[in-house]
Amino acid sequence: MAAVVLMIIVASLVMGCTNVAEAWKEEAGFIHVGGKVMCQDCTMGWNEWVNGARPIKGCKVSITCMDDRSRVVYYGSDETDEAGEFEMIVNKYVNGKQLKSKGCSVRLVSSPDPTCSIPTDFAGGRSGVKLNRPTLVYRDLVKHTLGPFYYTTPMCDKPDTNDSNGKGSNY
Repeated sequence: MAAVVLMIIVASLVMGCTNVAEAWKEEAGFIHVGGKVMCQDCTMGWNEWVNGARPIKGCKVSITCMDDRSRVVYYGSDETDEAGEFEMIVNKYVNGKQLKSKGCSVRLVSSPDPTCSIPTDFAGGRSGVKLNRPTLVYRDLVKHTLGPFYYTTPMCDKPDTNDSNGKGSNY
């Protein structure tokens, strides 16, 4: 009788390990990218919002991956949830070729908040941030956590004072 019970326990453990291994295989071959988008309002006091910022729901964040010849091989996007967080899962294999995460860039696209819709370049949100070192690597799971990215209000936006076109500022 003890041998039968022992066999049932061993069989249960083997089945449980098989399910875990299959779950890891499903995650293999993907790059996970996540982060947060906030509204930074310079007119709000530090006590009114958490550190002067609040999350924005519905912001669009994009990822663009290039190949070695600087051609776009993947483009995807996600919208932020109530907490201002986004999560994108990118297949490492596109058209039979493996994507290199270092060729991918994540940037802000749009904000649904009319009072907080000017992208800032804090943490690379406006110009785009390249995926370099993942924040988590475990077996086949590779995750990059970025940001936080920020939008700001028109009142807080600094005018561009670069004299790049030789005509001075537009303001």
